[in-house]
Amino acid sequence: MKIILVGASGDVGQAAFGELSQRHDVVRVGCKSGEVRADISDPSSIEAMYEKVGDFDAVVSAAGDAHFAPLAEQTDVTLKVGLESKVMGQVNLVLLGLKRLAGEGSFTLTSGVLDRDPVVAGTGAALANGALAGFAKSAAIEMPPGVRINVVSPGLLDVSEGRYGALFPGHERVPSEQVGRAYAKSVERAINGQVVIVE
Repeated sequence: MKIILVGASGDVGQAAFGELSQRHDVVRVGCKSGEVRADISDPSSIEAMYEKVGDFDAVVSAAGDAHFAPLAEQTDVTLKVGLESKVMGQVNLVLLGLKRLAGEGSFTLTSGVLDRDPVVAGTGAALANGALAGFAKSAAIEMPPGVRINVVSPGLLDVSEGRYGALFPGHERVPSEQVGRAYAKSVERAINGQVVIVE
């Protein structure tokens, strides 16, 4: 299977690559690194990515930003960071990818734990995560025959502790290998419209 992995250099992307690359041809995509470069906040960049990669069987996205700040400091502008990057960036990977996907295949998006188990300053991320879950569940019933869409929703990865641990007090840390297997579940099994929770 030929899989496009967007956000391959991040902790979640590396977990997905570690699992999926054992059995599949994985094309790593990133803003600043990877075999192919793409900025998912720009639809024309996504189009160029698909043009360069050519035929594919699955897209896995582990990309997208959200702004962390106390609610009193959030604004229309800061909340739109998550909506425009993490949500619409991944949604556009699907909408534009559907035009390129020939036959059966799948899309796997990435959300996160904060819409289920919130933390202080995490409202922007929680908003984006909830939107992605709703999109995937709804889009699944309109996918072409043989095409699936799911969301992987991991807790904080063990390898991310040093950078993000202070933002997630009391949260269990999730082994990277467990997160990688969640992407395999989405890509290799027949599930559709599911949020695969890893915590």
